Amino acid sequence: MPFRLSPCGHTLGVMTQPLRAGVIGLGSMGANHARVLNDLPGVELAAVADSDAERLQRAIAGSPALPYLDHRDMLREVPLDLVTIVVPTGLHRQVALDVIGAGIHLLVEKPLAATSDEARDVAAAAEAAGLVLSVGHIERFNPAIQELKRRLGEGQGGRVIQIRARRVGPFPHRIRDVGVIHDLAPHDIDIMRYLLGDEIERVYAEAQGHINTDHEDIFAGMLHFTGGAFGLLDINWLTPTKERSLTVLCEKGMFVVDYAAQTLEFYENFAASAREGAIASVTEGPMIRYLIANREPLRAELEAFRDAVAGTAPPVVTARDGLAALAVSEALVTASREHAPVNVEPVAVRQ
Repeated sequence: MPFRLSPCGHTLGVMTQPLRAGVIGLGSMGANHARVLNDLPGVELAAVADSDAERLQRAIAGSPALPYLDHRDMLREVPLDLVTIVVPTGLHRQVALDVIGAGIHLLVEKPLAATSDEARDVAAAAEAAGLVLSVGHIERFNPAIQELKRRLGEGQGGRVIQIRARRVGPFPHRIRDVGVIHDLAPHDIDIMRYLLGDEIERVYAEAQGHINTDHEDIFAGMLHFTGGAFGLLDINWLTPTKERSLTVLCEKGMFVVDYAAQTLEFYENFAASAREGAIASVTEGPMIRYLIANREPLRAELEAFRDAVAGTAPPVVTARDGLAALAVSEALVTASREHAPVNVEPVAVRQ
C-alpha cells in the first residue's frame, strides 16, 4: 500500500522531520494551543492567525511562528501539516472547510460546528479529502477519566446504573454565540458515551436564561442510554464557584471524579457482593482514593492529534464522536423548549 504524503512532504507513518502546525483563533484556549504546540516534540509551530494584532504578538513571543490577521492568507502562504481551530462556534464550519480545502489535517474545538448539518458538511469534506479530523473533547485526556475508564473496563464497579455530571461556574462574558448547553454539555455527553461505550437514545431537559437572555445559561438534563443506564447533567453559568465533577454509580459502589484536581475515588457498596448478579442491599463501605499522575489534558490531546496526523495511532476523538455530542446537545435544547422528551437519531456522516 503506497504511503500518503502530507502537504509538507512528510510520509505519514514515518516522521522524518517535525510536523508544521498552525493555530487559528487566539483567545484564551487558542493561546494555550499555541503554547503547547510550540513546546511539543515532533511539532514546529509555524504560523498563527487571529484578527486581533495584540493577541498575535503575544502568541508568537519566543516562537518562530509567523503571524496572520487572516487565516486564509496563512493557509495560502505557509506549508502546514496540521491546524487547530479555536474560533467562535459560529465560524467553525467555514474555517474548517478552508483548512480542508488547503489539504491540511485539523482539530476543531468542540462543538464541531454550530449545527449538526454544518458538522456533517465538515466531517464529509474531511473524509472525502482523506484528512484526519479530530474534535477537541479535552476531558477524554484527563488522567482521572482515563483511569476510571480502565477500572470500569475491568469490571470493578459492575454494571453502571447512573452517571451524574456537575459542571458549573461564573458567567463567561467572552461567549455570545451559543448557550450553556452547546458550550459545556458536550464535554460530559462525550465522557458519558466514552465511559459506557454506549449511545444516547432519548433526552429530557429544563433550561432558563437569566444573564444571557438570547440563550440558556442554566439547565438540567437527563440522558437515557440504549443499554439502560441514565445520565444526569447539572450545568450552568450562574454559580459563583467553579465545579467540574462526575459520579458513576455502579452495582458495587460509586466512583467520584474531580476533573480540576484530577482525583478519582471509589466508595464501595459493602453489601453488593452478598448476592451474585444482583444488588442484595446498599451498605456504606470503605473509600479508596487512587493515585493519579497529574498531566495537562491539552498537551495529551495535542500529542494524540500529532500521532494521528503522523499515522502512528488512530484519532482518539473522531468526527463521529463530535457529531454524536452535537446531536445530543441539539436534542437537549429542543427538549427544554418543548418541555417533552426528545429521541436522538443515530449520527452518520453525510456522503
